[in-house]
Amino acid sequence: MRNTLIGLAFLAGAGPAAAAEIASAYTELDLGRDCAVVAAAGPDDGDWQDVACSGWRGYPVLLSTADLRSSVFYGFAPTGDRPFETFASFNSVGSRIEWRIETDGDRSTPFAAIHRWTVDGAEGQRTEVLVVARVGQLEGRQGCTVGLVTATGHPGANEAARKLADERARSFACGTERPVEIGQPPSFGGARIGGK
Repeated sequence: MRNTLIGLAFLAGAGPAAAAEIASAYTELDLGRDCAVVAAAGPDDGDWQDVACSGWRGYPVLLSTADLRSSVFYGFAPTGDRPFETFASFNSVGSRIEWRIETDGDRSTPFAAIHRWTVDGAEGQRTEVLVVARVGQLEGRQGCTVGLVTATGHPGANEAARKLADERARSFACGTERPVEIGQPPSFGGARIGGK
């Protein structure tokens, strides 16, 4: 998998906190090359499927699909069932994932993922939304959607998503806080995957 590290940006401020750097890296989500099916529906069990894919430097991307809707967990997931976070309408995920990575000395940690989704709307209209997620770490395994940035008709969406990721993802309380919405993204929520 090809990783590209770009755009180093120093955190503002002085003192020890200013030593850390934040940058973006990109990976491609290729279902035919970098993913393995870990669970799937049986003959009379619907159409759901779970796949595990390569992410950034050993951090997995867990993609679940059911009823033409997707849910993605970035990083190390908790044991047992995880919430199926998705849009109410039919949707699909893009192939490129942007990882926001904090580097302090020789340690680099991806703390957020930004992923473009396409959400079906009325009369064939589609909306592109940038989903900003907290990345689950090996210790703690807390990951979830931090915010939604409407990209359709919003030329500054990428910058807004990065700002949201940098300011909120590391401290976001999964299961307690509601995702931030920028623009007017389609209806979004969490539920348990049925039929498993």
